Amino acid sequence: MDTILLDVFRTVAHLGSITAAARRLRFTQSAVSRQIAALEADVGARVFDRLPRGVALTEEGRALLPHADAILDRLVAAHRAVDDLHTLNAGRLRVGAFPTAVAALVPRALASFRRAYPEVAVSLVEGLTPTLLERLATGDADVAVVSESPAGPIDPDRYTLHHILDERLLVAVSRTHRLARRRTVRLSDLEDDSFIAGSADAEETLLRASLPTGFRPRIDIVAAEWTGKLGCVAAGLGVALVPALAMRGTPTDIILLRLHRDDEPTRRIHLATLAGRTPPPAVAGFLPHLTSSVDPLWAR
Repeated sequence: MDTILLDVFRTVAHLGSITAAARRLRFTQSAVSRQIAALEADVGARVFDRLPRGVALTEEGRALLPHADAILDRLVAAHRAVDDLHTLNAGRLRVGAFPTAVAALVPRALASFRRAYPEVAVSLVEGLTPTLLERLATGDADVAVVSESPAGPIDPDRYTLHHILDERLLVAVSRTHRLARRRTVRLSDLEDDSFIAGSADAEETLLRASLPTGFRPRIDIVAAEWTGKLGCVAAGLGVALVPALAMRGTPTDIILLRLHRDDEPTRRIHLATLAGRTPPPAVAGFLPHLTSSVDPLWAR
């Protein structure tokens, strides 16, 4: 049933006049009469009795009116619901992010986004990049902040990537370290140092993407969390390769050194969505908040 015909019918019914309805709808009187006739042909019954002054609903018209009201009201509500999603007055945003991105970058962006769009329900889950990509694939996340290195490129056929930054990697040393007064170091300068890492195997750590040919770090201490790694560094037990995103500020008991550009790997940070799928409007709204939350000190 044509909703335009229902709208004309409802307007005539509530005003009790074809002439008044034509003025309200900005139609000609004959156009309103034709649309009422078309509706009556559709339902197979007269819906109005034409009177000398105006019209009156027939029994069939009275039966039809509440349904016309309900259909048109639901249609208005449907349009409003879609509009609310596009204007971010409703909806949800489910964000995944790898651990160091949760240290500052993503929380800053989410706080800014929430201030701008308080009606959007926001959630955040932390995980490693492979797990986050799987959450996207299964529909358990709308968007994920992920990291990509030359050792592990992300399949562009499965995921759409929006580049956020190329992250700087730093070397954390104790304040008493022999290189603590340097601003920039080469990894070869650290070949006699023990590295504090998340795994005894360098191939399982951040080092996998940054080791010069032939350089094999000595890993004597394994610590999973950054607080533990940096605590070991501060005590002089070794050095650590630290992603800049992990550092909300420089701790007072360690020194952060930059790697020489020839040694520094490119760890690309992206906002990822599932390729071939239309992301929720909130994702497009979130992207500028994420990019504006990048601290220049984090980027190469």
